[in-house]
Amino acid sequence: MKSRENLVRLKQFQVTEKRRQLQQLDTMIAEFERMAGELELQIVAEEKKAGITDINHFAYPTFAKAARQRRDNLRNSLADLAEQRATAESLLGEAEAELSKAEMLESRDRSREADTGGRSAMIG
Repeated sequence: MKSRENLVRLKQFQVTEKRRQLQQLDTMIAEFERMAGELELQIVAEEKKAGITDINHFAYPTFAKAARQRRDNLRNSLADLAEQRATAESLLGEAEAELSKAEMLESRDRSREADTGGRSAMIG
């Protein structure tokens, strides 16, 4: 009985940890999206100020080029984070299923223990 309780606690901890990891990924994704949006606004403002939107133009603003590169790097990182999030979500689902199974086993054990406890009281 005690080992089942420990198993349930372990599974609960694992589910909590997976949820925390998923939350961290969500926070990072939101932050990267915000930063990419800010860079996009800076690029547009710099292009408007220079009057040049063609990135291949010889006088295209250096700041806008650098900001584009940073924005593109953030977008690549966002794609990587999205993959990590999908994996983390899958792992969370597995951990929740394992927790549910462990809780059912513990519940079954308690029911059996209550049944045998009740029977022994009737016999005695």
